[in-house]
Amino acid sequence: MDTKTRVGTVVGAILILLWCLLPIAWIVSLSLKPVEETATGSPQFLPKSMTWDNYSTVLQEADFQRAIINSFGISLIATVLSVIIATLCAYAIARLEFKGKRAVLSIALAIAMFPVVSLVGPLFDQWRVLGLYNTWPGLIIPYMSFTLPLAIWTLSAFFREIPWEMEQAAQVDGATSWQAFRKVIVPLAAPGVFTAAILTFFFAWNDFVFGISLTSTTAARPVPAQLAFFVGPDQFNPPTSTLSAAAVMVTVPIIIIVLLFQRKIVAGLTSGAVKG
Repeated sequence: MDTKTRVGTVVGAILILLWCLLPIAWIVSLSLKPVEETATGSPQFLPKSMTWDNYSTVLQEADFQRAIINSFGISLIATVLSVIIATLCAYAIARLEFKGKRAVLSIALAIAMFPVVSLVGPLFDQWRVLGLYNTWPGLIIPYMSFTLPLAIWTLSAFFREIPWEMEQAAQVDGATSWQAFRKVIVPLAAPGVFTAAILTFFFAWNDFVFGISLTSTTAARPVPAQLAFFVGPDQFNPPTSTLSAAAVMVTVPIIIIVLLFQRKIVAGLTSGAVKG
């Protein structure tokens, strides 16, 4: 790579990075501005007087605390169940030969690409009849429905790369089929399992459509939906600073997860496609 190409690559990467981080920096700046400053529509980027009152206000909000608990609980349960089911399904698809295997994968991919908005109305009516409206299971089931197909596709690619002889060797040494799967196959496919778990958690944590449509109170309402109910003194003065502080606090867990496990995430997203 010559000097001009290297400089152009660096400049392009910096411009893309600034373009992506500008909205986040603007939200952080708004969260540090006093309510009076945002109410006047101040156009400057940096706050005139920095304050942490917006964060303390959000933390003291009982509804926000409940929404945080709902988001963590629903996201973790949906992630665990999706990974377990997807691991078993992907292993069967990768190792077993049965009629309609390609049809199963095609249907799974079609479900993952189905518009979320088109399902809200039927789910709303069905959940009210079944008693799942405004409950944790009422959100966990739709989350799993959309994350399972992607997890199955990701994990099946990893299971195909694992040599069949390793599982046979474990069985020759006395391990049962379940022991060979649990102690040999799953650890080797750990990057794919981890990637499926991260994608599932991100989808459940960031969801807004299901959260706002399938809940009516804070009993099961997640954080993204709860932010829509942050109101100011009147409809013409929205609490911009408070909303920005809440948005920053909601984004922090995702940033921490990405920073801590970025290598495993990249490995999981790329390893399944290296060897085809």
